[in-house]
Amino acid sequence: MNVLSNLHHFSNWGLLALRLGVGITFLVHGSQKRAMWRMQPSAQMPASMLSLLRTLSIAEPLGGLATVVGFLTQAAAAGFILVMLGAIRLKMTQWHKGFTGEGGWEFEFLLLVGAIALLFLGAGKFSLDRLLLRI
Repeated sequence: MNVLSNLHHFSNWGLLALRLGVGITFLVHGSQKRAMWRMQPSAQMPASMLSLLRTLSIAEPLGGLATVVGFLTQAAAAGFILVMLGAIRLKMTQWHKGFTGEGGWEFEFLLLVGAIALLFLGAGKFSLDRLLLRI
């Protein structure tokens, strides 16, 4: 019997690992944006961008924490997808960055793919979603 053929029995552990990876990343990166609250709009940081980053400084850590514990995981994943699509678009069109290299968008792409997986697969067995909603 091939060991790999039985790994599907452990898919909930894989979802837990995915949730922890995506959730902790958004929790930490979103928390780093708190510094935006001390900044003032400038030529380098227009008021609209500053406002968006301030909003993300709240939304990303909350979504990250929710994802870690598996609460409203698919809703958080949908938000992460929008944020990552925006980040990738910014890097490609405004900053003219490629996929890899200095300032590339491969990191954002990986988070996008992880969020898409969580959107379609849900939080899994080891989650508050499963406990509270019985889904």
